[in-house]
Amino acid sequence: MSDENNQVATWLTSFEKKITDKDYAGAAEMFDEDCYWRDLVSFTWNIKTMEGRSDIQAMLEAVAEQVGPTNWQVDGDENPGEGMTEAWITFETKVARGKGQIRLKGDKCWTLLTTMVELKGHEENKGVTRPSGVEHGAFEGRKNWLERKTEAESKLGYEEQPYCVIIGGGQGGIGLGARLKQLGVPTIIVEKNERPGDSWRKRYKSLCLHDPVWYDHMPYLPFPDNWPVFSPKDKLGDWLEMYTKVMELNYWGSTECQNARYDEQNKEWVVSVDRDGEKVELRPKQLILATGMSGVPNIPEIPGAEKFKGEQHHSSQHGASEAYNGKKCVVIGSNNSAHDICAALWESGADVTMLQRSTTHIARSDTLMDLALGDLYSEKAVANGVDHHTADLIFASLPYRILHEFQIPVYEEMAKRDADFYKGLEDAGFMLDWGDDGSGLFMKYLRRGSGYYIDVGASQLIIDGKIKLRSGVNVKEITENAVVLDDGSELPADLIVYATGYGSMNGWAARLISQEVADKVGKCWGLGSDTTKDPGPWEGEQRNMWKPTQQEALWFHGGNLHQSRHYSQFLSLQIKARQESIPTPVYGLQEVHHLG
Repeated sequence: MSDENNQVATWLTSFEKKITDKDYAGAAEMFDEDCYWRDLVSFTWNIKTMEGRSDIQAMLEAVAEQVGPTNWQVDGDENPGEGMTEAWITFETKVARGKGQIRLKGDKCWTLLTTMVELKGHEENKGVTRPSGVEHGAFEGRKNWLERKTEAESKLGYEEQPYCVIIGGGQGGIGLGARLKQLGVPTIIVEKNERPGDSWRKRYKSLCLHDPVWYDHMPYLPFPDNWPVFSPKDKLGDWLEMYTKVMELNYWGSTECQNARYDEQNKEWVVSVDRDGEKVELRPKQLILATGMSGVPNIPEIPGAEKFKGEQHHSSQHGASEAYNGKKCVVIGSNNSAHDICAALWESGADVTMLQRSTTHIARSDTLMDLALGDLYSEKAVANGVDHHTADLIFASLPYRILHEFQIPVYEEMAKRDADFYKGLEDAGFMLDWGDDGSGLFMKYLRRGSGYYIDVGASQLIIDGKIKLRSGVNVKEITENAVVLDDGSELPADLIVYATGYGSMNGWAARLISQEVADKVGKCWGLGSDTTKDPGPWEGEQRNMWKPTQQEALWFHGGNLHQSRHYSQFLSLQIKARQESIPTPVYGLQEVHHLG
């Protein structure tokens, strides 16, 4: 192979030697001055991005000897491009095998991604190591699969304690539970709803995923090829129920966590749950809050709300809209849920008004799929050999510090392509934005988890005046039958829906554990970008998500289906390592700069 075609292989060989020789300054010098190393668990037992040579050198000095990285190899072909060479790579540490991605500028590394794939000696049983399912022969008193499964389920949580308890049985908790099951980690998923998927079934009739199917696969069992591009809520709910059964998860439905506390002396959690009327005390070593990226529903305190004679509820409690035919409905908010609920109410014959208090970013679904997702998550991407596993790693390989630079041109093109659409919204009085720096939807999501709508039809109803709009105003008070705005006008109402978002995920920690623990952990979500609702300092990763927190043995798992699928791999490996007493010295444990 010519030198032109083995740049990465040459770099990896030199890099490995410098680490072996403990020349960490020399290893850091192999990176470009503007460089990033993003590590998902393999080096840091954390999810952390090192930015710049000094960060990289400091990390290597702290962890390299214990990690013992070796056997760096190019996986497949190197891909030289204009001013850059890219390649997939594999490597090993003393305890794990890893995969990554590298981008070279000349002979210097610009970005490096390292991810843990599996723990040596604790690999998932699959392929040639899959279980046989039956022991052939004749054995007196033999129990079949169902009997063994039923017996194990009856003991876990009673005669035997789970190593891990997951609070929250939505798609995040279910997917993580599947990962832990495959790793042999005894786990119970606690969910207040009766059946898996109920968190979807019980929402408003028109709810569906706004992300396309290629983006939303669950671990191990991707959606079939005939699955719709956008999953309807009930279909997704049935899939989650099926998935839970097929993956043989210990799923405790109709079970609500009452409280939890950490027993420092025994290094375990004491979790009190109500299992369909039965009080049960669980004592897991690890506790995961998988209550979704969103925390406790945020309902503003508005003077006079207690006097309202109609119905009022948070968007998370909004169900069927048919009962509001002919009724006057006010939806406070202008993001995804607000648009969906307004459209559902209009379809049911309601007189509906959206109250927009601040600007919102709108992206048309078709345009978003084409410009922002098409290269990674689409039928075209699959045809080009980019399945969702590959796409996840490509997306993960772009450091958050520079991700917005790749997003801005996408949304500039979107603004041009859909110029008439945006003019129609502005003419209707809708207040638009493109994010603080013009980087659009994904950065808004990563930074604050709110402030946008993926348009699947409601925007045209606003343009056409079918959904009435009041923008740039706030609610002053609520009377017995109306919403009074701060400009003095009134909106008569039979129904008020608060599509006002959620608090930080650590609000659940405050509610279930204590405010002290919630404050110890600090704010969840956001990057520290110092943009709206994402205060600095810069963190470089999602705060407290999928990684160790300041509270020992407490973890947070959430995000959209893509993030839940991808990061559940790394969270499950961190937990498995602790179960097996593998040393897990965490490098760069996140400091707490913000509460709740």
